[in-house]
Parts: sequence; C-alpha cells; structure tokens
Amino acid sequence: MARNIQSLERAAAMLRLLAGGERRLGLSDIASSLGLAKGTAHGILRTLQQEGFVEQDDASGRYQLGAELLRLGTTYLDVHELRARALVWTDDLARSSGESVHLGVLHQQGVLIVHHVFRPDDSRQVLEIGAMQPLHSTALGKVLSAYDPVAHSEAMEAERKPFTDRTVCDQDDFEHLLDVTRARGYAADVEETWEGVASIAAPIHDRRRMPVGSVGITGAVERLCRDGELRPELIAAVRDCARAVSRDLGAGRF
Repeated sequence: MARNIQSLERAAAMLRLLAGGERRLGLSDIASSLGLAKGTAHGILRTLQQEGFVEQDDASGRYQLGAELLRLGTTYLDVHELRARALVWTDDLARSSGESVHLGVLHQQGVLIVHHVFRPDDSRQVLEIGAMQPLHSTALGKVLSAYDPVAHSEAMEAERKPFTDRTVCDQDDFEHLLDVTRARGYAADVEETWEGVASIAAPIHDRRRMPVGSVGITGAVERLCRDGELRPELIAAVRDCARAVSRDLGAGRF
C-alpha cells in the first residue's frame, strides 16, 4: 500500500482547521491544535500562503483561508452544475444522433472530458470521463479556442502537433478556422485527430454569456458524413443540445 505524504496530510489538516474554526487563527493556535512544532507549522503556512490557499492578516498576524481556495471551489461547482444540467440533453443527443456524446471543459491547455454518454448500441466502448483531448484538432477543443479567450491564447501558444495529414497546425490557418467556427456556431473534426473518426461540437454558455464548455458527438466518418460533408441534421442536433444546456444554465436564447 502506498504511504501517505505527511506534509500534505498536515497541510490538509491545517486547511480544515481554518475552515472549521474561528475566522482567523494565530500560529500558536494552529500548531497546538495539530500537535506540530511552531517551525513546522510556519513552514506549511508559508507554502500555503505562497500558493494563495492561506492569507495572513497584516495587523494581527493571524491566518485565514485564501482566495485561491474559493476559485478552485467555484470551478468545481461550475463543472458540477454544467454536468448536472447537461445530463438529460446529452442523453437525448446520443439517442437522436446514434453517436457517443462528450462534454468538455478547458483544463491545463487541453480539453477535459467531464461527461460521456455511450453510443446507444451494443458495441464495446470505453468510458472517457477524465480523458484529455487537444485544443487545436478536436471539435470540442476548437469550440473552446474560438469562444474562450483563455483557451484561444493557450491554443495559440502551445505546440500544435499534427496527428494526421489533415490536422491544421499553421497559426494563420488555425486562426481562420476559429473565425469560421464562430461564424457558423459549431466546430468540426474530420480525421484531424484520429483516422476514420469525425466529430461535431458547439459551445455552452452560462448566465453571464461566458463560454463554460463544449458538447459534441463523435463517430465514424461514414456515419457523420454524407457525400463528403457533415450531415446537416447532426450539426443541428448538436447545436440544439448546446443551446438547451446553455438555457438551463441561465444563458437565455442564442
């Protein structure tokens, strides 16, 4: 069995103490409550403070939880709400399209899959929740890069690796592709990431009209395309799903 890292356990205990006790605690209070030497407690607090998880009051020298914890907690709640609001609509999209559905959010210069609905048939499939996809080649990633300024910057600054001979890597060509994505309201990936695989994705917005994720379908090229073009009824279904989730998040009509 893997051993726990003591310093992390102590840091976690310290955060719980600050969250559950008085608004602010002094170094001595924290050290005695956790059974730590003052020097040890101070070192952990200093590290947590540098990372923004703990703040120290200049006047009293006491410690309290920092703003970074609030940001992380808000991010978790946003993703949790996004997934919860999307459950019914993504199930409907999988049934109507006959393809697998993915819900993605920006994470560490890529797309994190936070929800995955299997293709509604008896084929062998692997759950992809927690998987990462690239920003520049996937439909989910291109949607985020087109609508989210942070994702756009990260996609532009990152190395755009060619996965197939169809992957768009040149910066000017990629920027043009994002312009097209914004103009038509959806993104496509036809064998740009995986040979024989196509996907269609559209943006999801929250009550502030800010892009918070993307939703899309993925399947074999021969199913998603007809006569060399993406099937318009599938594009419409993906866009309808994205708009429905956005409305449930308070975005209103798009």
